Parts: sequence; structure tokens; C-alpha cells
Amino acid sequence: WLHGLKDQYVGRALAALHDRLAHGWSVADLAEVAGLSRSAFVERFTAAMGTPPMQYLAKSRMLLAKELLVERQKSIGQVAAAVGYDAEAAFNRAFKRWTGRTPGEFRAETRRDRTDGA
Repeated sequence: WLHGLKDQYVGRALAALHDRLAHGWSVADLAEVAGLSRSAFVERFTAAMGTPPMQYLAKSRMLLAKELLVERQKSIGQVAAAVGYDAEAAFNRAFKRWTGRTPGEFRAETRRDRTDGA
């Protein structure tokens, strides 16, 4: 992440992306924020971050979702909305594809882990 901030173009896109993680970003949107063409942006972002922009966005959303699920202050639907999913079912599928567990299973496991370690 820090390496990406050193690049002025990638840094602009990263700042915008993290400022509005739930926004419906596209490569074209991020390239516009960066001030580059789509192809130049993807090439530059991938070189700086080691992953293409949309994969980075998905990973960032799932990491935030995991944090929010552990905090337990939001319902799964609220977590889905907070990370950019209009439909809870779509979020459930994406989360399971990313972690191998549904958000509910993940939340239940973190509850067990906390009680087992206490």
C-alpha cells in the first residue's frame, strides 16, 4: 500500500478508493481519478501494487468486511452495504468465494475463538 502511495497517479486512486470503499468503482473511474488512460492506469497500478485494481478493491472490501463482522455492531446486511454490495446475497457469495465461509459462519467462528481464548 505504501509503495502505491509513492506513485502520484496510483496514490490518487488509492486515496479515493479507500475514502469511498463502498462506491461502485470501475477501472475507468479510478483511471480518471488518477489522471491516466485505463490501460496506463491498470499497468501502473499493477506494477506498484502487485495486483490489478479491481482485485485490490475486492480484497480491501473483504478485509473491511471481516473487521466489521468481528466488531458485531452491524448486521450482515449493513456490512454488505458498507463494503459496496447492494444485495446481501451477492455479498454472501463474494465473501464465501474470498474466505471459504459465509459471513455468518465467519462471525460464528470468531465468536467461538473469542470464548475459547478467554
